[in-house]
Amino acid sequence: MATEWNYVVTAHKSTAVSRSCVGNFTAPHHLNLIVAKCTRIEIYLLTPQGLQLMFDVPLYGTIATLELFRSHSEAQDFLFIGMERYRYCILYWDGRQLLTRSGGDASHFGGRPTDNGQIGIIDLHHRLIGLHLYDGLFKVIPFDNQGQLKEPLNIRLQELLLLDIKFLYGCEIPTVAVLYQDNKDARHVRTYEIALEAKEFVEGSWSQNNLDNGARLLVPVPLGGVIIIGEDTIVHWSSTTFKSLSINQAIIGAVGRVDPDGSRYLYGDNTGSLHLLVITQERGRVTDLKTHYMGETSIASTISYLDSGLVYIGSQFGDSQLIKLNNQADASGSFVEILEQYMNIGPIVDLCVVDLERQGQGQVITCSGAHKDGSIRAIRNGIVITNQASVQVQGIKGLWSLKTSLNDQYDTFLVVTFINEARFLAMNKENELAETDIEGFDSETQTLVCGSAIHNQLIQVTANSVILVSSTSRDLLDQWFAPTGFSINVAAANASQVLLATGGFHLVYLEITNSKLVEVKHIELEHDISCLDINSVGENPQSSSLAAVGMWKDISVRIFSLPGLQLNWKEKFAEVVPRSVLLCTIEEVSYLFCGLGDGHLFSFVLNISKCELSARRRFSLGTQPISLCKFSSHNRTHVFAASDRPTLIYSSDKKLLYSYVNLKEMSHVCPFNTAVSPESIAIAKEAELSVGAINDFRKLHIHTIPLDEQARRICYQEQSRTLAFCSFRDKDIHTESETHFVRLLDHQTFGFLSTHTLDTFEWGCSIVSCSFSDDENSYYCVGTAYVLPMENEPTKGRILVFLVENGKLQLIAEKETKGAVYSLNAFNGKLLAAINQQIRLYKWVQRDDRSHELQSECSYHSDVLPMYTQTRGDFIVVGDIMRSLSLLVYKHDEGLIEYKARDFNTSWISAVEMLDDDIYIGADNCCNLFTVRESETHVGRLDVIGEYHLGDLVNRLQHGSLVKHHTRSLVGKYPTAIFGTISGAIGVIASIPSNLHMILEKLQSILAKSIKSVGNLSHAEWRSFYNVRRTSVARNFMDGDLIELFLKLSPSHKLAVAMAMGVDVDKLCLLVEELADLH
Repeated sequence: MATEWNYVVTAHKSTAVSRSCVGNFTAPHHLNLIVAKCTRIEIYLLTPQGLQLMFDVPLYGTIATLELFRSHSEAQDFLFIGMERYRYCILYWDGRQLLTRSGGDASHFGGRPTDNGQIGIIDLHHRLIGLHLYDGLFKVIPFDNQGQLKEPLNIRLQELLLLDIKFLYGCEIPTVAVLYQDNKDARHVRTYEIALEAKEFVEGSWSQNNLDNGARLLVPVPLGGVIIIGEDTIVHWSSTTFKSLSINQAIIGAVGRVDPDGSRYLYGDNTGSLHLLVITQERGRVTDLKTHYMGETSIASTISYLDSGLVYIGSQFGDSQLIKLNNQADASGSFVEILEQYMNIGPIVDLCVVDLERQGQGQVITCSGAHKDGSIRAIRNGIVITNQASVQVQGIKGLWSLKTSLNDQYDTFLVVTFINEARFLAMNKENELAETDIEGFDSETQTLVCGSAIHNQLIQVTANSVILVSSTSRDLLDQWFAPTGFSINVAAANASQVLLATGGFHLVYLEITNSKLVEVKHIELEHDISCLDINSVGENPQSSSLAAVGMWKDISVRIFSLPGLQLNWKEKFAEVVPRSVLLCTIEEVSYLFCGLGDGHLFSFVLNISKCELSARRRFSLGTQPISLCKFSSHNRTHVFAASDRPTLIYSSDKKLLYSYVNLKEMSHVCPFNTAVSPESIAIAKEAELSVGAINDFRKLHIHTIPLDEQARRICYQEQSRTLAFCSFRDKDIHTESETHFVRLLDHQTFGFLSTHTLDTFEWGCSIVSCSFSDDENSYYCVGTAYVLPMENEPTKGRILVFLVENGKLQLIAEKETKGAVYSLNAFNGKLLAAINQQIRLYKWVQRDDRSHELQSECSYHSDVLPMYTQTRGDFIVVGDIMRSLSLLVYKHDEGLIEYKARDFNTSWISAVEMLDDDIYIGADNCCNLFTVRESETHVGRLDVIGEYHLGDLVNRLQHGSLVKHHTRSLVGKYPTAIFGTISGAIGVIASIPSNLHMILEKLQSILAKSIKSVGNLSHAEWRSFYNVRRTSVARNFMDGDLIELFLKLSPSHKLAVAMAMGVDVDKLCLLVEELADLH
C-alpha cells in the first residue's frame, strides 16, 4: 500500500558526461581532469598508469558550466561551477579538502531562460566571468584585485537567439564574439567590448554575416580571432583574416585544444568521428586550415587533451573513453587507440523491470545511449561469478583448499568429501586439476574438516580421528582418536588449533605442534553441539583466543575463550537451530555470523577483549540451511553464505553489504587460489563441482548489448521469455530517412532472434506485451507513427500485433490509426492506446475465418497531447505534454471512458506511474517529481500532495525493485518504483509510513545543517520544487542520498547526530542501513 510519503534514493549514479576540463587543481605539479556528471564532479589525476579517480563530489545543483582558471598570483587552478538554477561557486583544493572560495546567485527576476542552454565563460586574462542565462541578457561577474568575485551586473544583448559566446584572446578591453540567429534563421557573428562602468556592450570592429546555416560553436584562438564551427564549413575569422575549410556534413558537438598556442584542435561529430584541425600561420597571421581524420570514438560531448597524445572523450550518448593518438595509423587507417572505457548508461530512454531468473529479484533492462552508441543494458543487483571450469559430480558434502606451506601464494590441493569417501585433487605440471593421493589422510570415510597447518603440515578430521600429515612427504605424523564409544560429530580448525564436538555433549580442544597433536582441554556441555568455529579474529592470524559454539537444544550460540574453554557469552535464538557459525574480521571490525537452518543469517559485532556481542542484525537470505565460509580477494576479507540463495557478504566504509550472486542453489564453497585461476572459489552444487571467479564487488552489474542504433522502447514477455524493443538507425547516403525496426531478443543470451522492419518514414513509438480476453496467447503490440517531412504532427500510424512463434516475430494483425500511437497499455483483456489527442480502447475480435483483429470500443478526447498512460484496475492516469496529469475511469457497463479528475497545474510531463489506486506520481521537464491524489474537497481535481526537485530528467517510471523482497523484514514492507534518467542514473522511490517520514524528516534537517555542502549551496533550496512559474518547498519526499551519507560519517559525528535526534546511535544506524538495502 503506497502512502503520500516517499523516500527517493539513487541506486546507480549519473554516468553521462556533459563537461570536462584539464588543469593543475589539486597541486601545481598535478595534471587533473575534472568531469561533470549531472549533479556530481569527478576529479582525476593523470598518472603513468592512466587516470586515477581522486574524488567523487556530490553537489546541491545540476551542473551547467564548468571551467578551470588561474589568478596571476596563484600556483594552481580554481574551479568555477555554474548551476542550472543559477547558483555559482568557485572551489579550490587546499591540500587536504575541497573548499569554497566564493559563490553567489545569478538569477534574474522576470528573465526568460535561454532555450539553447546556459553558457559560462571566463575572460582569458581572468578579469571577469560572463554568464548567458536568459535571452537578451549577459551577466558579468568581475574579479577584484585579490581575485575575489564582486557583485554581478547585467548587460543587455540585442541578439535574442544567441547560439554561442566566447571571450577573445589578446584584447586590452574584455571582448566577446557573439554567434546568433536572426528572425529569418540566418546566422551571424559580431564582437563587443564590455564597458563595465557603463554596464553595456560597445560594438567591436569585427562582424561577419550569413554564415553556414549550421554554425553552432565558437572557439577562441590564442593566435588571434575565433574559429566558427558549422555543419559544412569551419572558418577562422579575425579582424584581418577570413579562412574557410569545407568539411563533410556533420554536427560537431565537441572541440578540444591540443597545443597551448592553438595551432591544433580535436573535434568530434555526431557519427563518432574524431578529426584534427591544423591551423598554419606566418608572422602571426593564419594562412591555412587543414583537417585530418583520426579515427572513431564514442560520440563526444566534450574533448580534453591531457598530455603526450592522451585524450579524454566525454560522452552523453555512449561510454566515455581515454584514448591515445598514435603517430602511425593502424590497418584500418585509425590513429586512435582506446586505452580505457568509462561506462555510461545514459540517456535512459526507456526501461522495464523484470525477474528474468524467476528468483524474486528484479533486473532493469534499459534502452540506453543514442545514435550509433545506442545499446541495451541489463542491470542487476548482486555479485557476478564467472564459471571457469566445472565437472558433473553427485553428493558433495564438503570442500576445502590446502596449501603446502602457509606462506605459499597458491593453493596446492582441493579436498572434496562425500558421505563415505574423500577425494584429493591437485594442480599438475600442466596447471590442470587432477586426482592425487595424500597417503597419510583417510580417503575411505567422510571428512568433517580439512586445512593447512603450521610447520608445513595438513590436518584432517573424520568421525573417528584427527589426522596430522606432512604437506611435503604426505606421510602420517600423528593421530588423535575419539574416545571409545563416541564419534566426532562437528569440527573446526585453523593453522594451529582444532576444536571438536563428540557424542555425549563433549567439547575437546587440541593444539597443533611440530608433528604432534596435543589435547589441551576437554569439557562436557548440557546439550549437543550443532556447529563450531575457531577462525582467528585477533592479532595472531594462525590461532584464535575465542571459539564460537552453536547448540541444538537451547537454540543458542556461545562464545568460549581458548585454551581454557571458559564460557563468556550466550546468545539465544527463537526457534531455529544455528547450523553454521563464523568468526571474522572485516575492515578492522570483528564479527560473529550465525547461519540458521531456515535460511536466516544473524550478524553481531564482536568485542574481542570483553568477549561481548552487540549490534545484532537479522537477514533473510533464503529458506535452506546456510553454510558460511571466509575468503580473501584483492587483499580484502569477505564471507560467502552458501544456501538456496547464495550471498556474498562484504564491507564498504565499515558497513556490511549483502549481495546475491548470479548462481542458484549451492551447498558448499571454499576459496581456491591457483596460478591459472587466481582468487577463485570452488563451488559444490547438487550435481556439480565448479571453479568460479569474482570479477569485482560492485552492487550493480551491467551487461551491455551494443546495437549500433538507438533503442527507444522496450518490454518483456513472460510467456515467450523474450524481450522486444523498437529502435532506429540514422539515415545515410543510401536511405532517405531513418530506418525503424522491431527487434526480438533472447532473455538469457540477449541474442537477436527476429527483426521486423517498419515502413519508410514509420517510427516505432510504443510497445507492450498484452493478453486479450478469450485468447491464451501473449502478443507484442507496437504503436507507430508515419513522420512525414511535410507534416508538423503525424496524421497516420499503426498498431501492429505480433505473436512469437519458434523465436520469430509473426505479424498477426494491424490496425491503422489517425495519428501517432504514443502509448500502449494492456487493460482488462483489451488494449488501451494514446493516439494524438485521443485515448482509445480496442478489443480483440475473432473474424469468421478464425483470425483476429483490433476493433475500437470507445474513446476519450484528451487535452493537448497525451504522451504517457498508466492503468490500474479500471483507472487510467494520463500524462499530457503540457497539461500535467489527469485521471480517467472505464465504465464496463456503458463501455465508456470518462473524465474523473485532473491536476490544474501546467506541467510538461516526461513520465508517470500509479503508486497505488489513489496516489499517482509524475516527472516533468524541469527535473521535478510530484505526487497527486483525488481531492476530497473539490470534485474533478487532483491535489498535489508531494513535490521534490530531483535535478535530473526522468524518462521512465515503473514499479519494481532491484533487490530481493524481504531481504530484511522492515524493507519488505515498502513498495518501490524504479526510475531512469537522461544522465544515466537509476533511482528508487519507496513509499514509507508517516512515523518513519517524521523520523527521516528530522534526520534530513540535522544532516543538512551538520554536513557542510560543497559551494555553500543550500540543500533546502536545491530540493525545492522549481519551474519557470513557481518555486515551492519540497514536501512529503525524503532525500535518501543525503540521509544515507549518515553511514559514512565518523563515529563521533554519528553520535552527535543521534544525540540531536534523541535516539540511540546503533538504532539509527540500523534504520539507515535498512533503507540503504532498498537499492
